[in-house]
Amino acid sequence: MTPHNGAKKGEIAKTVLMPGDPMRAKFIAETYLQNAKLVNQVRGMYAYTGTYQGKEVTVMASGMGMPSIGIYAYELYQFYDVEHIIRVGSAGSYDENLHVYDILLVENSYSDSSFAKVQNHSTYDVVSSSELLNQVIINTAKEKNQKITIGTAYSTDVFYRQENTTEKVKEHHCLACEMESFALFHTAKMLHKQATCILTISDHFVTGEETTAQERETGFQKMMELALDSVLKLS
Repeated sequence: MTPHNGAKKGEIAKTVLMPGDPMRAKFIAETYLQNAKLVNQVRGMYAYTGTYQGKEVTVMASGMGMPSIGIYAYELYQFYDVEHIIRVGSAGSYDENLHVYDILLVENSYSDSSFAKVQNHSTYDVVSSSELLNQVIINTAKEKNQKITIGTAYSTDVFYRQENTTEKVKEHHCLACEMESFALFHTAKMLHKQATCILTISDHFVTGEETTAQERETGFQKMMELALDSVLKLS
């Protein structure tokens, strides 16, 4: 147990799916997991452990932003012996060809955050996800005949940002914007663990398309199923 996670040692699986929204974690667990057990509800960050087609998996919310996912990912890796975290989140698209409900596999995360510098003096502003996890997800998508886009996401500290970030986004070829992947990938790299991120496009900065809060909670099932089917292939 930690100050942020009431689960006992052994109640968290080696692989964790991590949505930002606690209600999305609840939906995934209740919809897809067999014998799902609520193992954490400290601060409302629901975590459920159960099985998916016989494979043990935990679904745990991260909350919003890098400080929040940074805490939960660190504790999962360091204190609960988690090996793989797959973030299943939402993002806003910058790309005209990446529409609402399309899926983005984040290969690299760019950020102007100070998260990595403050944590362990790392100076990079781009950090990569796990090649191993990404290849499993790519292969699973091919088997399911499911289209995914692979690319870079901009991971920001500020949702209601006043500064125009267009030039930074173009410079780093960012396809979408979200708020957690950089901290997750950095934490995994620091602790020699595996992490990646699958995002469903929830809104579009160019076309103005957007989804509702309810759709973001329960409507991204193609992403959820892709992540879960990929978990089956992990040892």
